[in-house]
Amino acid sequence: MQAKQLQPVGDFPATGLIRRLAAIGYDLFLLIAIWMVTAFAYLGVRILISGAEQVQQQADSGMLDGDILLRLLLIGVSLLFYLSFWTLKGQTLGMQVWRIRVEQPNGDAITRKQGLIRFLVAQPAWLCGGLGLLWMLWDKQSRTWQDIASGTRLVTLPKGTYKK
Repeated sequence: MQAKQLQPVGDFPATGLIRRLAAIGYDLFLLIAIWMVTAFAYLGVRILISGAEQVQQQADSGMLDGDILLRLLLIGVSLLFYLSFWTLKGQTLGMQVWRIRVEQPNGDAITRKQGLIRFLVAQPAWLCGGLGLLWMLWDKQSRTWQDIASGTRLVTLPKGTYKK
């Protein structure tokens, strides 16, 4: 599948650490809201299947703590969130606010495979105390671990990119 050329076209500068963190924070608020809706729907389905009393007993006894199915569902929803935005527009909502775009080095939208790699590598990059993100401070091209592994880059778009 041919990746589409993202607009605007140009050679834009790499995105700095503070701007990246701001977009991540913005997206995290959106993702938490999505997680809450997902968890609520999951709990509703469990109640329909098992009954409210049994689910209440499971919750009281701690059996629902660390529910692996719910965790996998939340990871899947997170992956869908990022892949959808990254592959269609090159930007999540937080990235749009901060004028950041993820793209291939030639300016094309990233592929699903690149998005999956970005998502998977971002997990250990954060779990190592953020070292994978801070790596950009030493990299000559300001790339994080997920940028390097997926062959993508984050760029800062010029002001006035989006007209209302």
